[in-house]
Amino acid sequence: MDFGLKDKRAFVGGGSRGIGKAIAIELAKEGCDVVIASRTQSALDEAAKEIEDITGRRIIPMALDVTNRDQVDSVMAGAVKQLGGLDILVNSASLPGGSPSAVGPIDALDENELLSDFDTKYVGALRCARAALPYLKEQPWGRIINISGGNARNAGNLSGGARNVSLVHLTKTLAVQMGKFGITVNCIHPGTTRTERTVSLLEARGKALGVTPEEAEALDFADGSPRGNHINRMVDASEIGYLTAYLASDKSWAVTGEVIMAGGGSGSAVYY
Repeated sequence: MDFGLKDKRAFVGGGSRGIGKAIAIELAKEGCDVVIASRTQSALDEAAKEIEDITGRRIIPMALDVTNRDQVDSVMAGAVKQLGGLDILVNSASLPGGSPSAVGPIDALDENELLSDFDTKYVGALRCARAALPYLKEQPWGRIINISGGNARNAGNLSGGARNVSLVHLTKTLAVQMGKFGITVNCIHPGTTRTERTVSLLEARGKALGVTPEEAEALDFADGSPRGNHINRMVDASEIGYLTAYLASDKSWAVTGEVIMAGGGSGSAVYY
């Protein structure tokens, strides 16, 4: 299927690694030129070269702190100037897993760390969307995809739950307000996803269980495991990229203001 993305212009926050990088790769494979943005220029430069080598598309690395509104506005304007316009915004910037001081028991919670997590993921996405909207409105159609997380549906992780639920609310609000401009807005909840961090995480888990990393992964995704899912394997970051490419495409007009869980069917709750 032709997604109609050839020569479209995309901005991917959090695009130097993990899910954001996988999304940038898939958008570039579909024919987009992409700005990837995150805090660390060296990581961005490395990722941009890798994605260009894989896809042959133009990948522009731009350092960005999404907690700084002036910087967000400036970088977005610079990105649009280099791309020649903007069609797609992907908000994937966050501290993976949240600050350790903001995810534990409430009596030990560091509220400043909680606010920092919230400022990065939720308010950061809001800042990027606000900066991008004037440019998206100039096009015949536009797309915003927010990368949230399955913790929005699970009690316990106060930081991950709060910021991810808030991102869902932002998604629907933007969809209601922007539909008349031909801009659709959707949200993806990744579950446990294979990224560059997975190797070290599995090594640590295997050590704790007294097994190899491969055995630890098999145990986590065995049928009936509380950490597992219904496909009995870890979802790969590229699979989040495929879904994002569809939502960014000219074929996804019927889907807006929605949340799509991409965690391999984890959990047994019914959402309707």
